[in-house]
Amino acid sequence: MATNKKQGNWQKRTLAVRAGQLRSPFQETCEPLFFTAGYAYENAEEGEARFKGERPGYQYSRISNPTVTMFEQRMAALEGAPVARATTTGMAAVSAVFMAGLKNGDHVVAANALFGSCRYVLENVMSRFGVETTFIDGSAIENWQAAMRPNTRMLFLESPSNPTLTVFDLKAISAIADKAGARLVVDSAMASPAIQRPMDFGAHIVVHSTTKWTDGQGRALGGMILCRQDFLDENLNLFLRNTGPIISPFNAWLHLKSLETLDLRMKQHCENAAKVADFLATQKKVKKVLYPFRPDHPQHNLARAQMSGGGGIVTFEVEGGKNAAFKLANALGLIDVSNNFGDAKSLITHPETTTHQKLTPEMRAEQGVTSELLRLSVGLEDVGDLCEDLEQALKVA
Repeated sequence: MATNKKQGNWQKRTLAVRAGQLRSPFQETCEPLFFTAGYAYENAEEGEARFKGERPGYQYSRISNPTVTMFEQRMAALEGAPVARATTTGMAAVSAVFMAGLKNGDHVVAANALFGSCRYVLENVMSRFGVETTFIDGSAIENWQAAMRPNTRMLFLESPSNPTLTVFDLKAISAIADKAGARLVVDSAMASPAIQRPMDFGAHIVVHSTTKWTDGQGRALGGMILCRQDFLDENLNLFLRNTGPIISPFNAWLHLKSLETLDLRMKQHCENAAKVADFLATQKKVKKVLYPFRPDHPQHNLARAQMSGGGGIVTFEVEGGKNAAFKLANALGLIDVSNNFGDAKSLITHPETTTHQKLTPEMRAEQGVTSELLRLSVGLEDVGDLCEDLEQALKVA
């Protein structure tokens, strides 16, 4: 197999269509899907050389696969990352980074504005292996510096965060990590590489749930780890090879093909979300609207400095607490109630009782996850239809 073209100085939209493409001798224009567990060698000597790393080639699809390679290389090109490794889910990517990069006695500083599962892994899984985590209000830069210890090895955050859309100063936080010889890990799933590239601001590792905007149609699970060569060679490769959280070739193929339209889709998601956010802000029963590109967002200027679009998520609070939030969700006729996001279809969820349900009330309060908070993933429908649906549901709420 050979790469079809040289990437050169291709722009983002061209990379999304062409980067990393491998063609078989049949010269297919659509990237091939390789369904195979193993690979044959010309002779026993070739098998030995591949396992020793002395000769390029595939050995076993738990380790690598041509379709998965194309997906990884295209994501790396879009993110501006040296290397990438695809995993079964976004949480597999997050967990693999922690398990591969940390050991007994290490310390992590993490923003408390985290997806519930990310917090669980740090607080309840990594602690079993002697890794301690300090959770902070990460929006204040001085808190990161104050929490650092001599044994701090990682700093972890989501930007924008799920579900309150807090945006963090990646350049300033990465500088703190650099000074301490630690690595900044950024979960960028809420943004996608189409509108944010954390490595441009100094991040050492980026993780994604490619289930979300990358797939874009709610079809298949996947995750991605993007990092520098040293972390791959010294930490990640052996962990992934021996534990096996690698994406299936079929899911990798679906996400690879979705990347071709990622930039186009995200532009429309952002445009729709901005209009929905502005509409909600005019409604009397809506107490607060959070959207990174609105001037009233707490980190509005920072969001515009780090992101090329505000994203497809709008978070808002309604008057009347959980009861009103449930009434609104149940009254929607077009928008679906679902805890997923990043779909072409608009989806709404009540984080307190779904994605952040397992957190203590104190933890939810730290993050601003209230009983009246709703997270809306704005899809690709006509924005007029979406606002009409929200308007009639607000009357019921």
